Amino acid sequence: MRVGDGMWRGARRGALALAFASVSSLALAAPHKAATDPRDAKINQLEQDVEQLMQDNQRLHAEDQQLAARAQDLEAEVQTLKAGQDKQAQTIATATQTIQTVQASEPPPPSLVGNMLNGRPIFTSPNGRFTLTLHTVMQLDTGGYFQPAAGPLSTDLRRSGPALGATAGNVDLAHARDLKDGTDFRRARIGIDGTVFGDWDYRLLLDFGGSGVENTGQLYETWIQYSALKPLRLRAGAFPPTIGLDDSASTNGMPFMERSAIEDMARGFAAGDTRLAAQAYGWGDHWLASFAVTGRTVGVLNTGTATAVPQTFGDQLGFVARVAASPLHGDDWLIHVGAHGSYVDRPPNSTGPAANGLAPVSGRVLAFSNTQQLRIDGTKLINTGNIDARSGYTAGVELAAQKGPFLLQSEYEEFGVDRSDIASQPTFNGWYVEGVWTITGEPRVYNRQTAAFDAPIPAHPFNWDSGSWGAFEIGARYADADLNYHAGNPGTAPSATAIRGGEEQNVSLDLNWYPNAVTKFMLDWEHVRILRLSPNAAIYQTPKGAQIGQTYDALAVRSQFSF
Repeated sequence: MRVGDGMWRGARRGALALAFASVSSLALAAPHKAATDPRDAKINQLEQDVEQLMQDNQRLHAEDQQLAARAQDLEAEVQTLKAGQDKQAQTIATATQTIQTVQASEPPPPSLVGNMLNGRPIFTSPNGRFTLTLHTVMQLDTGGYFQPAAGPLSTDLRRSGPALGATAGNVDLAHARDLKDGTDFRRARIGIDGTVFGDWDYRLLLDFGGSGVENTGQLYETWIQYSALKPLRLRAGAFPPTIGLDDSASTNGMPFMERSAIEDMARGFAAGDTRLAAQAYGWGDHWLASFAVTGRTVGVLNTGTATAVPQTFGDQLGFVARVAASPLHGDDWLIHVGAHGSYVDRPPNSTGPAANGLAPVSGRVLAFSNTQQLRIDGTKLINTGNIDARSGYTAGVELAAQKGPFLLQSEYEEFGVDRSDIASQPTFNGWYVEGVWTITGEPRVYNRQTAAFDAPIPAHPFNWDSGSWGAFEIGARYADADLNYHAGNPGTAPSATAIRGGEEQNVSLDLNWYPNAVTKFMLDWEHVRILRLSPNAAIYQTPKGAQIGQTYDALAVRSQFSF
């Protein structure tokens, strides 16, 4: 019953009661008259009206009772509807929970939501358990070498180990005297990485870049990683296991065009690019520890020439480990310390069984070599050559200090080989020290997942209209790599145990411009000094014990785009 209806009916009942009282009072108060008195008829009419009003009042009372009963019925219906709504809400909640459970255990729908993180495209499923990220690196190097003009072999004694160009006895007799000026795609990578089912990370990455010349295509990284056992992660596939401070920094963010020679050789011994490996590692806010079992490297794809990596008769077996920490740290500073190393328990077997069926005297070899720190030309000016070996190791220590935009870091390495052909255990060593200053004030980013320093993120990306220029950085490095063992004196033939791999001393100065988070330009100057005695006068076509090293400068520019 509506409120307006109740008020109206109450007013009617009140009016009827008032009329009834008025008529009754008039009837009682009227004097007794004769039956024929005309007022008698009026009184009778009034009595009839009163009777009618009483009947109307009773009828209205009955209607009120009916309306009250109807109101009770409506109230009961309201309660029933409320109960139904509560049950429906509970059913919807149960269904929603079931849908969420199904979504958490099933692959995402085909459509993914895309976004950008520092210029990097990332696609994420609605439940966040599946991601796909595009990954690309383009590094184009342009530069040249400032050497004295090449002379005849009889008087120009600059030589190198196996590399490009005309050879005699597998020795490069040409490129060391005239290193190639020009251009080279140092890295040209494309691939994807991401997460599946929340706990599994993956990456597939191809590389078409190279040193001196580009590759036709190489499987650079492909791995799967289980990350649910935090802080522990388990990874298997082809990837570079972490070994060292310089090695663990992203190639996209290195302050110099290449790693130092000694660190590049340390990482390539049992770790390095395209290495097949299984690794367990963990990290926290101020520590990292890793251990990996490694095998061979993945060969170059589709070369169709003899330059493809040959199949061995037994793959290498190695182990790689690293521990690092930043025990002292503040809001804008930290001290980093670390140690790392690798051990090759079984070098690769390149020869197989001997003709007589017995085990060959040699066949398992190790070697240390390095392309100079500007790789537009791929010639290796320091090179131990193959060493018959039972096993070998590398060991290194790392130290760094960062304060705001200033960074100072250094590493020392030692290499050792247990020779199998003669009683000798040669060792080699090297080190570097470098300083970096971000002129515009942005600090290099200390990546806690790798315990290494990555590129600064420009606070004000380049914008011509607003007058912002991104970030600028300068760096200086001195590096020394010594691959000589019992090298002897100039003018003498090497002893039976001697290894004349050579020593490279390198000074690098770099100016880097980061217009934004995905673009980088580098101007690099190198001053290189190679000290090396001729390992073999006949093969190298030199006088006995002649100096086959050289001193030169190099200047290069790198244009980089990466995400």
